[in-house]
Amino acid sequence: MGSLRVLRYVSVIWRPELGSCARQRDAGFGTEARRPSQPHRSSKRKDLVEDQPFPGLLRTENLGLEELAHVLRAAVVDQKGPLVTLNKPQGLPVTGRPGELTLLSVLPQLSQALGLKHQELQVVRAPGKEASGLVLLSSCPQTASHLQTFFIHSRRAQRPTATYCAVTDGIPEPSEGTVRMPLKMEQMDGVDLAVPVMSPSRKDIQEGVKRTLSRFHVMATGRGCALVQLQPLTVFPNQLQVHMALQLCPILGDHTYAARVGTILGQRFLWPAETTKPQRQVLDEALLRHLHLSPSQVAQMPLHLHLYRLLLPGTGSRDPPSELLAPLPPYFSRTLQRLRLSQQ
Repeated sequence: MGSLRVLRYVSVIWRPELGSCARQRDAGFGTEARRPSQPHRSSKRKDLVEDQPFPGLLRTENLGLEELAHVLRAAVVDQKGPLVTLNKPQGLPVTGRPGELTLLSVLPQLSQALGLKHQELQVVRAPGKEASGLVLLSSCPQTASHLQTFFIHSRRAQRPTATYCAVTDGIPEPSEGTVRMPLKMEQMDGVDLAVPVMSPSRKDIQEGVKRTLSRFHVMATGRGCALVQLQPLTVFPNQLQVHMALQLCPILGDHTYAARVGTILGQRFLWPAETTKPQRQVLDEALLRHLHLSPSQVAQMPLHLHLYRLLLPGTGSRDPPSELLAPLPPYFSRTLQRLRLSQQ
């Protein structure tokens, strides 16, 4: 778990106790991920990819539901029993307003594309809009309910089931630890933001302030940045982004909370969250050179936060959990290479 060298798809044993509807189809979950054939790319095509500042980003401007369903079908890492696992591209929200292109809105088309006919998919686990990574879907409500119960019990026991990797601007000190901070949601100029609450009262807790907890571990450092493993032990919008900003090491591509970290004479500090508006992340000139980016390109930089590992219930009640792993997006891998963040 301390290395990203295992970023691959692994087999996961399906647990029959998770629902009778699972037994109606296939008793095993995932013997091997599907590996679509890779067509040979011409040197011209390769040059075009190399010229892109952030290769592999999802562009939804001209996508309809059918087109998005085909994109997500290609991102499926396994489909066995009632479960479908896919690697969500960055920028795709799970929910949204009516008419918006979201993961929920495309589920009927995705079900048809996967040959599920009249079986409706529902989201069991998924990262937020700005993050990429593993999405767990189920066509069986009973199975989904059992998995949700597993995730809830794991959180209560402070056993992490989701592991993210992130690239941070700055190196957290110490290199390993936990972040505990009560958070609440506030609106600023029409944008919902997570705001720390230093000493919440009982009334604050009743009015929506939640205590949040995350674990972090620095896996590699280079060029003044870090590759960090993050494990949330609570559920709150943008929790990991806020927690890394509190460590004075905002995640690369965080154009919402990075503005809370200021610098004077080389020393970092926190601006008041209640009065700091979201703005484009600002990176120093040396880091821009290492990333081969211009200041204007930083505005398009995606959030470097990827859900690469999920734990599922084991085959028996006493068996350890099984795991799902997903590869990094191309832009994430390129950033690691340019920052020389070799896995330690």
